[in-house]
Amino acid sequence: MEYSPPPLFKQGASARARVMFFAVLAIFLLVVDARLKSLTLVRQVLGTVLYPVQMVAVMPRDAALRISDYFVSTSALEKENLALKRQQISNADSMQQNAQLAAENAHLRKLLDARERLPVKSVLAEIIYDARDPSTRKVIIDRGLKHGLALAQPVIDDQGVVGQITRVFPLTAEVTLLTDKNQAIPVQIARNGLRSVAYGRGQSAYLDMRLTTNADVQTGDQLITSGIDGVYPAGLAVAKVMQVEHKATTPFENILCAPAAGIDRHKQLLVLLVATDNLPRPDTEEVRAKKEKLNRKVTRDAALPAPDAKPATAPQAAPVTGKEVAP
Repeated sequence: MEYSPPPLFKQGASARARVMFFAVLAIFLLVVDARLKSLTLVRQVLGTVLYPVQMVAVMPRDAALRISDYFVSTSALEKENLALKRQQISNADSMQQNAQLAAENAHLRKLLDARERLPVKSVLAEIIYDARDPSTRKVIIDRGLKHGLALAQPVIDDQGVVGQITRVFPLTAEVTLLTDKNQAIPVQIARNGLRSVAYGRGQSAYLDMRLTTNADVQTGDQLITSGIDGVYPAGLAVAKVMQVEHKATTPFENILCAPAAGIDRHKQLLVLLVATDNLPRPDTEEVRAKKEKLNRKVTRDAALPAPDAKPATAPQAAPVTGKEVAP
């Protein structure tokens, strides 16, 4: 019986012989491909056949790279989003400051234009803070005796009269606004020259004025300074008539007026450097007595127009058509 070893133990050519054979074959193929260019088609066929195998082999690597890129991108986006939010807040603050500066610049330009039109010298001042007393309407400005300010000098803005200097210190001054309950200003109606006195209402943002029933005053009339008190130059805008109310129990009409000046809207003001040597101190008994005397005189002459104004053809009181304007 013929004996042969199992297939597992069969030995073919030696490993060295196989290495030599394949090395010679590889060199032969390299030379043939370099000289004859005949293996291009073979490489293309092999590359096409092995392409799916290559894709399957690199899938774990691509998946790992994608996961890493996802987490890196998420972290970078969160940081970028946070930085953009901070920049947006900073830009919003800058935009608000720019808007405020633009409004302040426009107001200053208007003040300078008004300053050039005034016949008297003036000083530009800025409000530092409101007075501490809540029952009064006063503000403190950053100009004083050093800058030529004196008691009783009028204070205006680009829209009209704001108030009057009532206290002066070396570097600051106190301005009492027109709406203060102790303030009064002689005015006249620009339409017909009718004169009267407007009074402040304290915490209210309006002014009061009284005229006789037959006085020619209408809603929408513009009030300007009459100049008869020697403090305020004539022709400055003071207020606008908002409501005319007549009560049967009194011979006078209660007239509600809105100040023309931006009393609560602006920080920059103009102080008119008028001569005040012969004027009494504001907020004294002498001043209040003078105001009462002036008011009585104006009330007596309320029905008579100014000498330079045209007489009204049909004086009449404006009827009350609505509710009283809330102060």
